[in-house]
Amino acid sequence: MTRSISSLVDGRPRADSPGGTITVRNPADLDDTVALAHLGDATTFVDACRRAREAQPAWAATPAPVRGRAIQQLGRLVEANADALARLITREIGKPIAEARGEVQEVVDTCSFFLSEGRRLYGMTVPSEMPDKQLFTFRTPVGTAAIITAGNFPVAVPSWYLVPALLCGNAVVWKPADYTPATAEAFAQLFLHAGFPAGVFQLVLADGAQTFTGLERALDDGVLDKIGFTGSTDVGRRIGELCGRHLQSPCLELGGKNPLVVMPDADLDLAVDGSLFSGFATAGQRCTSLGTVIVHRDVHDDFLARFEKATRDAPIGDPVQPVLYGPMISAQFAERFEGWLDLIRDHHAVHGSTATGRITAEAPRDGFVGAPATGLYYHPTIVDGVTADDDLANTETFGPLVGVATFDTFDEAIALANGHGYGLSSSIYTTDPLHAFRFRERISAGMVSVNNSTSGAEAHLPFGGNGRSGNGSRQSGVWVLHQFTRWQAMNWDYSGRLQKAQMDVADVGADLDFRLPAEPRRVAHSEGDGEGEGEASPPAVGATLPAASASACATRSRACSISSW
Repeated sequence: MTRSISSLVDGRPRADSPGGTITVRNPADLDDTVALAHLGDATTFVDACRRAREAQPAWAATPAPVRGRAIQQLGRLVEANADALARLITREIGKPIAEARGEVQEVVDTCSFFLSEGRRLYGMTVPSEMPDKQLFTFRTPVGTAAIITAGNFPVAVPSWYLVPALLCGNAVVWKPADYTPATAEAFAQLFLHAGFPAGVFQLVLADGAQTFTGLERALDDGVLDKIGFTGSTDVGRRIGELCGRHLQSPCLELGGKNPLVVMPDADLDLAVDGSLFSGFATAGQRCTSLGTVIVHRDVHDDFLARFEKATRDAPIGDPVQPVLYGPMISAQFAERFEGWLDLIRDHHAVHGSTATGRITAEAPRDGFVGAPATGLYYHPTIVDGVTADDDLANTETFGPLVGVATFDTFDEAIALANGHGYGLSSSIYTTDPLHAFRFRERISAGMVSVNNSTSGAEAHLPFGGNGRSGNGSRQSGVWVLHQFTRWQAMNWDYSGRLQKAQMDVADVGADLDFRLPAEPRRVAHSEGDGEGEGEASPPAVGATLPAASASACATRSRACSISSW
């Protein structure tokens, strides 16, 4: 059945299509039309922002625990509709059904976490430096937030923004990916039935250009107070520049080139499992997908042989079956991925499947699950021999493509892991705690895994990156509250007189000339003078340490350093 989808402004569908229409097809079965989306334009977006702004003060005045109750009801609705929502995700973007169910569960987990945060939007009571005066801090809502999200996680990632923003007393205008309108509309209906008042949740379907124009106009008109964006680094830069002109700080979660380091002491089978899931789950279409495996030279050949076998044996195909991954999200993603395959150079060695590119009758995949001709299926590709200067080492390749690089020293591994300028997710496989902690200290990524994949966020842990991966903002857990509230400080003077800070502060009397009486110093005597051992004197500068002390220092030094192998 083809769904007809449009923007929902104040909960009502917009019948017009000023931004045109988009036909969305099932990427696993291109003959199946999922939705016909009627797109809005910049005017639609600004109108939604204006209406949200009008509704926001009453929602902010609602007690925070009551707002948390609406979040609780949303979580219950999502849980009750979990199977239908997961199957729609699988149909619209080709995500394997097990992953789709996990994504829906993440929404439930997010609601479960934040329903109680309405009772914990704590401020502080702060001691004053003057009598009869109290100091307080309060969290206040930002106002109206525009949330713009990608479609590879069409409900989980939006929930990281929408749920805490609403809990904090903001109104939201959600602009989902234009290639996931059916999932977006279904998710929006759950919000609209969860008890949020009319106007505080708006859904706008629009393409990127119209959305950006709408953002500019909404900011110029003063009806937008915050932007949250998940998407590409290039678009994130433009949004950052736009917000800067209005002295706003956006919440940006951008791309990644996520490294996975395999130390010589690693459990190689575990590292292969982690690399397989990190690199190829969701067909490599995650912002946290593995970019490059960085393997120590001593275990490189063994690791690569195991990784190659695991990838060749992995089931790929029909996403309603138990497969590692299904199709690319859409024709747009498939075409862009084919361009990234052109980054493979003559000095690279290709592994992982019976061919590269699209899986067809002419380029089959051994053990493919289903009928490849019906969808946008692509071979998993492992590229060995990647170096720091390769475009492949420095470009986010959104698809089933994993590079493999080799290192000799820990410094080389860190240089490869950080050199591309992204800083989202990372992983190290090792059995040595020292390696794990040194990696954590030196990696630029906002998220670090030890003996686990580069993917796999939990709802109560901060999510976000640095550098080309974001501006340091974080989603999830209590940390996201900083994005959707502002701190307000209040002082209350009940002394009945004007008290001036720093000038009218009482002092304490102290005798700073007081000194303790000096104790007599015992003199050290040489052995045999009959006066006892006395007080030892420190060694002179430049003196040679006794052999035992020197040996102890050398042992401690070795224990605190990392071998260069």
